[in-house]
Amino acid sequence: MKIFNRRTMLRGLGGAAVAAPFLPSVLEREAKAQGMAAATPQRLIVFYTHYGCLTDRWFPKLSHGPLATADYMAMDTLQPMAPYAKKLLMVRGIRTMNEWSNEGTYGQKNDPHTQVNGSFFTCQPVTPNADSGFDTSDPSGVSPKQAAKPTGPSLDHVCAQQVNKNGAAPLFIEINGASGNSTNTMHIISWSKAQEIFAGVSSPMALYNNLTGLFGSGSVNPDTYAVAKGKSIIDCVRDDLNRYKAQKMSGADQQRISDWTELLHYAVGTPGSNGGMCTMATAVDPMGLNLTSSRLTTASKLGTSIDIDTAAKTFMDLALLTALCDNNRVIFVKMPGNFVYKNLGLTLESHSVSHRTGNANQGGACVSNALEMVHTIDKYYAQLFAYFVGRLDSVSEGTGKTVLDNTATVWFQEMSDGNSHNLNNLPILQAGSAGGYFKQGWAINVEKGATDMSLGKSDSDCMGGQSPTNKLDSLGTPPATATMPINKYFCNLMNAIGVKAGADGFPAVGGTNPVSKYGKYDDTKLFSDGGTKPVTIANPGEYTELRA
Repeated sequence: MKIFNRRTMLRGLGGAAVAAPFLPSVLEREAKAQGMAAATPQRLIVFYTHYGCLTDRWFPKLSHGPLATADYMAMDTLQPMAPYAKKLLMVRGIRTMNEWSNEGTYGQKNDPHTQVNGSFFTCQPVTPNADSGFDTSDPSGVSPKQAAKPTGPSLDHVCAQQVNKNGAAPLFIEINGASGNSTNTMHIISWSKAQEIFAGVSSPMALYNNLTGLFGSGSVNPDTYAVAKGKSIIDCVRDDLNRYKAQKMSGADQQRISDWTELLHYAVGTPGSNGGMCTMATAVDPMGLNLTSSRLTTASKLGTSIDIDTAAKTFMDLALLTALCDNNRVIFVKMPGNFVYKNLGLTLESHSVSHRTGNANQGGACVSNALEMVHTIDKYYAQLFAYFVGRLDSVSEGTGKTVLDNTATVWFQEMSDGNSHNLNNLPILQAGSAGGYFKQGWAINVEKGATDMSLGKSDSDCMGGQSPTNKLDSLGTPPATATMPINKYFCNLMNAIGVKAGADGFPAVGGTNPVSKYGKYDDTKLFSDGGTKPVTIANPGEYTELRA
């Protein structure tokens, strides 16, 4: 660790407060600090998982209406979310853009993962356009289906450009990297601009260094260690403070020291003040986030040796610390693709599990316990999301609110059923209202409010030991059901955190209007010719039924 002197350590933990005695007016500084505390930010945090789920075990039977704790307890997959039912919003009836099929009926025909992930948060076509998902011919030697990249930036960058300080880039966390390859377009979801991959952070230690600068060469000094153990900063400097107060000084200076001491307690103990909870004590104290050097080191291992559970939860705690520091208001956390979840007792990687056949083929003989392996992964993702939501909800921020309350935290899945690859009836679960913008405690079906929407047909797979072939909707939700464009929900999320649009309704820096349009197309069939059609947003605006 770096060696910090007392003044350096204090400057990092509460710079404004530490400087207060040497400023003309302590009261002016205090008023400013109080103003900062009052302006709690709204944030967007995304949890992203690959390969869909068993939809008929994930969704509740009621697709539109209030969902209480008991309803989540009755759900097969989402039981871990039951404690947070009052703060959950299940968004039903959504279809994402650029659905893959061999026939090219719904979207492009590049690759069922490259084009889906590339278009998921961009709502843009991918280029180059392949004639087949199995096309490997190309003069450059690169398969078009795998080389394809979207023609515009992703949602995280569009939002961060407006809501982050100085338009700083979003925080994109790739747990275990993009399967160790940051150029693998089958797993990439973050794009800083057209065709430009945004490499995420894969090391918890690196992210922690960026936030605090605490780790490096050398050893920790006693004051730093004391604060790391949860000791009050005032206790660390008490001897210096007493010596300072014992000096001859005017009554005004004595009062200034008294005011400063009170302000230091205030500034360090107040969440949401852009530094109040952004302390090493918060990060390391076992009563706080427990981001110790040992945990960070363990979580930073990559590849087959990674402890995926430790890594995921450590990154989630770092995301909370990032929020407390107001270091980033747009945070995307992605689980790895093609991963063997050894912690769940599995020996088959997740992509092959999702196809039920032990490989990437659609159709054929199912491996033993195929559906139960899919369900095991589904339940684990639900447990992780519940952990994340619980951590965000454990820290107060503002009067009667938590960090979760000021955030829209959304679990998105790459697709609906992971074998059929359908994108309609997408499983979406949101926690937190982004400062009261969204309704909570409900399932909202944005497709005409139907209460009995299809759950999908995932459990019909592997009947007789075989997975059916050739029909995209053979296991998924019927293609004419749950088809409302995700673009509109993205407009909700952008408006909730303060993104603005130009006169045309598209997000624009310096805009003054609500966002009502996003992406290039809002109908997956418009993608089928590779994106040559003009920009078409046929269903603009946001989903007003999701509003509180």
